[in-house]
Amino acid sequence: MQTVRVALGERGYPIHIGAGLLDRADLLAPLLPQPRVAVVTSATVAPLYLDRLARALAGAGVACVPIVLPDGEAHKDWATLNGVFGALLERRCDRGTTLVALGGGVVGDLAGFAAATYQRGVPFVQVPTTLLAQVDSSVGGKTAINHPLGKNMIGAFHQPRAVLADMDTLATLPPAELRAGLAEVIKHGAIRDAPFFDWLEANLDALLGLDRNALAHAVKRSVEIKAAVVALDERETGPRALLNFGHTFGHAIEAGLGYGAWLHGEAVAAGMVMAAELSVRLGTLERTAADRLRRLLERAGLPVAGPALGPERYLDLMAVDKKAEAGRIRFILLDRLGEARIAGSVPADALRATLTACSGK
Repeated sequence: MQTVRVALGERGYPIHIGAGLLDRADLLAPLLPQPRVAVVTSATVAPLYLDRLARALAGAGVACVPIVLPDGEAHKDWATLNGVFGALLERRCDRGTTLVALGGGVVGDLAGFAAATYQRGVPFVQVPTTLLAQVDSSVGGKTAINHPLGKNMIGAFHQPRAVLADMDTLATLPPAELRAGLAEVIKHGAIRDAPFFDWLEANLDALLGLDRNALAHAVKRSVEIKAAVVALDERETGPRALLNFGHTFGHAIEAGLGYGAWLHGEAVAAGMVMAAELSVRLGTLERTAADRLRRLLERAGLPVAGPALGPERYLDLMAVDKKAEAGRIRFILLDRLGEARIAGSVPADALRATLTACSGK
């Protein structure tokens, strides 16, 4: 097991990475205010891992209240959130009940928001079971549900007590979900660590082949990068926005197509190509670097062009993005692989040309 710590003072917490962590109740039990947890999971993950986690917790004297949600981004909404609240109230869960998010990014985001708001806030723990959740959404305390007009527009910052990334769970991950997670891994190299990007180019086949050592390194390095940025800017008032490289375009794709039509990582992959293309058109990034990013995403089996929503629809959707300020859309651009920056505004002609060039005709 390897551990990375998110340095947020009294709100800091460990991220444990390794095999067999679902059986390590000793990593969770000391963090619980009372020996009772509510495990929020999905209909897909529950048959695979809920009983295993519940048995481990029972062995440590911790009772488990299971809450099983429907699968998919389409259910990251008010109705599902209200269902979680109903289950917590029916089982008389109080402020000492810790919520455990067992699943992918949708489960983690929704359970985290429930924990942030139920009885004005209860503790929670992230147990991510997808690559995307392990390297990105489980770390940093962002919790949210979607709105029909924008992704993750209703939420709160609420840091977990701990994150347990069990590498064994990646063995049951569908290939499309693995590829979607690799999009976020590639993002971390593109914005912050050029040598890591080089390593990804050299080791992508091993990652796609579920090589445990390669995956463990990719998860650990991604978590280190994200944890360092979060420690600098917990509530995204400055440099944390760099982690949204590709997301302004990607969130527009998800909202425009309908949540769940594309996986989040697929939308982010196409969004990164768009952001890199915009960087090239603005003269901040060499074409060869943008081509390297595109090729790596293609090799990972990810989309490198957005759907044909039309430039005006993209612009309308991006204007609702959380990173917009005073009606202006902010973009994360690349200066080179491993170095990103925040752009307060970009020329409209370059943006429209990018949307035309990088989306379906």
